[in-house]
Amino acid sequence: MHRHSATELTALFTKGEISAEEIAKNTLARIEHFDKDVGAFLAVHSDRMLKKAEQLDQKRKSGEKLGALAGVPIAIKDNIHINGTVTTCGSKFLSNYKAVFDATVTRLLEEEGALLVGKTNLDEFAMGSSTENSAYQKTRNPWDLTCTPGGSSGGSSAAVAARLCPLSLGSDTGGSIRQPASFTGIVGFKPSYGRVSRYGLVAFASSLDQIGPFTTTVTDAALMMQVIGRGCDKDSTSIHAKTPDYLGSLSPSMKGLKIGIPWHFLEQLNEEVKQNFLASVEICKKLGAEIIDVDLDILSHSIAVYYVLATAEASTNLARFDGVRYGVRSPKATNLEEVYELSRQDGFGPEVKNRILLGTYVLSSGYKDAYYKKAQQVRTLIIEKFKTAFTGCNLVMMPTSPFPAFTLGEIQDPLQMYLQDIYTIGANLIGAPAISIPSGFSHKNMPLGVQLIGPYMHDKEVLSAAFAFEKATGFGTKIPAAFDKEISQ
Repeated sequence: MHRHSATELTALFTKGEISAEEIAKNTLARIEHFDKDVGAFLAVHSDRMLKKAEQLDQKRKSGEKLGALAGVPIAIKDNIHINGTVTTCGSKFLSNYKAVFDATVTRLLEEEGALLVGKTNLDEFAMGSSTENSAYQKTRNPWDLTCTPGGSSGGSSAAVAARLCPLSLGSDTGGSIRQPASFTGIVGFKPSYGRVSRYGLVAFASSLDQIGPFTTTVTDAALMMQVIGRGCDKDSTSIHAKTPDYLGSLSPSMKGLKIGIPWHFLEQLNEEVKQNFLASVEICKKLGAEIIDVDLDILSHSIAVYYVLATAEASTNLARFDGVRYGVRSPKATNLEEVYELSRQDGFGPEVKNRILLGTYVLSSGYKDAYYKKAQQVRTLIIEKFKTAFTGCNLVMMPTSPFPAFTLGEIQDPLQMYLQDIYTIGANLIGAPAISIPSGFSHKNMPLGVQLIGPYMHDKEVLSAAFAFEKATGFGTKIPAAFDKEISQ
């Protein structure tokens, strides 16, 4: 059963060839057997999932209409709310916080018959590129358990890569869906900013955050977007345009497409990643795409811009966690000032504290113009550079990450860790849709990914090109050998 995509699974359930209860029990058995090694889940909602499966089976039996995701198990990153369940954000601070409402995305998924499996591990408050910053556990890459699955959505990517479930949701602030998708050999899609509602997503950097899916196929990503890519009155940044026909737009050809590549910006590529990328470019040419050179050298400033803006917004967003309204209050506090100070001191981990301090600094009097304002100005220049590039091409193509997955604990220098996002941050700064698709393997048999970025609101074009690439290569169909086996229930 684990080899079926979500599209195949819901078709089997709808036809009556398999029950939702069987799907749920198989999923729970795989998680029980494998997740002790992977560490993808912080919480598994077994009772809730089985109850929903029972309702779905009854619904099908009585001939009622079934949703687009009927019977499909989906894992949720633990910074997205499911009503009545704990949302920790990977932090000690929220270890006791139970969500009092559903995120728009989780509501939409359940309305379409999805089985919500549980909550996946992440870097604390989504701040990190390796899922090593979680306050609870480390998540491991199913392709090599000594390696990171990427971050911050490492739990969600590892769950799909190990086929513990066919779909999951993550959040992408600077590459936190695409980079882990690349590291674990699956598909990761960041939609256009505002295309998917952020209502019920715990904010890190509000102008950059975007919820998106992890899947084993591009078709499944399109299916997910068909469900969650809708306008939402509870999110002021939500786009209320008509949902495109993502599934109907998928094409196995790239004929007529112009793909821009910032060759000069990519000159310093790791040799192994470079050869893989060049091979990916050749595949696009064979599919009918025209390759052109574009100037995106300004992206060399993207890391600096991102870490000024993201930390400034994080500093503001995380001010609400004060030991009064949400989360754990320090038992050592004897007065109001100590409640604030000690609760934050005890509740937040080192990386979160670093980013709050940096964000507070760049917003402080005397430095706001020098850093925050300047970063916003450069962000505008990056947006303009991409607009210019898209006048000559339909999509921009780059590697997803400069390296394959690295060993857990290998990178100690925070600046080196930040550089993991050099190729992904640009799409967040301009709000564009971007996808990572498997493009092969390193000499150590670790997955590599290639990234396609489209103009704002051209999500279906990005998915269609990714579909063509996927069909021509088939890299995404591979499953880590240790996890490619049935588990007896």
